[in-house]
Amino acid sequence: MIFAAAMISAVSFAQTPDTTKMWTKGFKSSLTFNQVSLTNWAAGGENSLGANSFLNLFANLKQGKTTWDNSLDMAYGMVKIGDANVRKSDDKIDLVSKLGHNVIHKNLFLSANLNFKTQFAEGYNYPNDSVIISNFMAPAYLMLGFGMEYKPYPFMSISFLPLTGRLTIVNDTSLSTVYGLDPGDKIKPEFGAAFKVTFEKDIFTNVNFKSKLDMFSNYMDRPQNIDINWEAMLILKVNKFLSTYIGVQTIYDHDIQIMDKEGKTGPRTQFKQTFGVGLTYSVKNVQATVKQ
Repeated sequence: MIFAAAMISAVSFAQTPDTTKMWTKGFKSSLTFNQVSLTNWAAGGENSLGANSFLNLFANLKQGKTTWDNSLDMAYGMVKIGDANVRKSDDKIDLVSKLGHNVIHKNLFLSANLNFKTQFAEGYNYPNDSVIISNFMAPAYLMLGFGMEYKPYPFMSISFLPLTGRLTIVNDTSLSTVYGLDPGDKIKPEFGAAFKVTFEKDIFTNVNFKSKLDMFSNYMDRPQNIDINWEAMLILKVNKFLSTYIGVQTIYDHDIQIMDKEGKTGPRTQFKQTFGVGLTYSVKNVQATVKQ
């Protein structure tokens, strides 16, 4: 029923009388390396070699009062420390598609928001590299929400989606209970409200700041336990091809069971920090087409 409503909304939005279409398309990419080599080093330490990659693709359409914003974020990183096997240090697939139609105020839109998240490869409970704790589509999150989006500035968006359906997908049933599903289940449906804030702007010359906050409350089960996913990245550009970046991510999901060093399992706040210096490249293309 939700997907049918989305199709009806898309058709009604497409019937705008405006004939000018403005596409903004492009990508941003980054590839960073880090290495430590020690020989007869009295202070101790281990050799290490690592690499991280990031790719953002985007295609945004503006036609009259209708907007359609699409982005795909992908990241993958590997690190090798000493004699240990190569390990995964970063892994992300994040697809967002937003359809908006302005009906009330120039900065306020009726909004339909589709989001899909997962990762590329296996993740292990290091230093034990024989216990898998994640994989492609294990978990994955598919969310479709309807509500309002407020865009006070071109670089900022605030969305409240009180009608939101979310599917937690765990294709590997051995991990079902780790991500809040019943034993042997592959899909957990939820219905609730979502709140999203995105921000991306050059805050100083050659300094770009990007932040994304996602929050979700499940109406059907413990709505007071709000899932939170916050990401932020600061990019300092040296030139067109070289930059330094600092990234942080914080996640809290009451359904995800994490084992601590003492062997106790329960929901915990997850935190990730990344830092790199390396090659970057970006392209932005604006195209306008006018129907005769």
